[in-house]
Amino acid sequence: MEELKTPHIPVLLKETVDLYKDIKDGYFVDCTLGFGGHSEAILEKYPHIKLIGIDQDKEAMEFAKKRLSKYSNRVEFINKRASEALKELKGLPISGILADIGVSSYQLDNPERGFTFDSDILDMRMNPSQDFSARDVVNFYDRQSLEEILKKYAEERRYKKIADFIVKNRPINSNRELSEILMKAGLRDKKQLAPVFQAIRIEVNNELKELENILDEAEKISQEGSILGIITFHSLEDRIVKNRFKEWSKKCICPPEAIRCECGGNHQKGVILTKKPITASKEEIAKNPRSRSAKLRGFMFKGNR
Repeated sequence: MEELKTPHIPVLLKETVDLYKDIKDGYFVDCTLGFGGHSEAILEKYPHIKLIGIDQDKEAMEFAKKRLSKYSNRVEFINKRASEALKELKGLPISGILADIGVSSYQLDNPERGFTFDSDILDMRMNPSQDFSARDVVNFYDRQSLEEILKKYAEERRYKKIADFIVKNRPINSNRELSEILMKAGLRDKKQLAPVFQAIRIEVNNELKELENILDEAEKISQEGSILGIITFHSLEDRIVKNRFKEWSKKCICPPEAIRCECGGNHQKGVILTKKPITASKEEIAKNPRSRSAKLRGFMFKGNR
């Protein structure tokens, strides 16, 4: 078989595989299959498990199917948004779940997908069949909504000025035009442009809500010993995962003002496997600079929940 040239380097690959070292028989669910890098490593390392690969990007999934063809008897694919697909898996013996909450290098670097700063289109959809795109956000959101997105998702102090420049220069038809407008608003280089583009992308794909939904559904389908791993690239995403894992690990759920525990103290849903998030090594960052912001957190569920 002709060797496939992967268009994306999976981050924290060894660390992710090692997180599942105690994985039991059953299904491993890759919520963000992408180009199959993490899944391939999991299938190779743990021959006793089967894999369900989920992705809303048909193009990426077709590549992953070829990449994982030698494991075809152990792999199933679902072409849907992860939170929707997870609902279909209740009742299956789920041994592991992974979600890599980021955009692939292929998507980011391919001008035809509309993520790059100099793209001739304004798109940023992870799912190309989705109607809503960056064009809608940039051209039709009111000033206040743009300000909220820039303040919350880009954590940009000049959010009012940037929103004002966007509104005054409509219609905007491409990422290249948007980049030029942002530069006029005072952003000097790609490093300063990146958070603004990221904020628009998060809004287009409803990424934070999707992460919340994935956590909700993962909790519902997990069983005794199920291991959940989440890789994030944004501080807001990491905060959501950190807080959810902390909530799941609480034994007592009495209100803070309670003088003593009255809930029974037996509400712990599992244990946090990573006291601190796992980050990329200097060697990985040198090979793949985008891994610099990646954080991996792990949680193991207990039974009788």
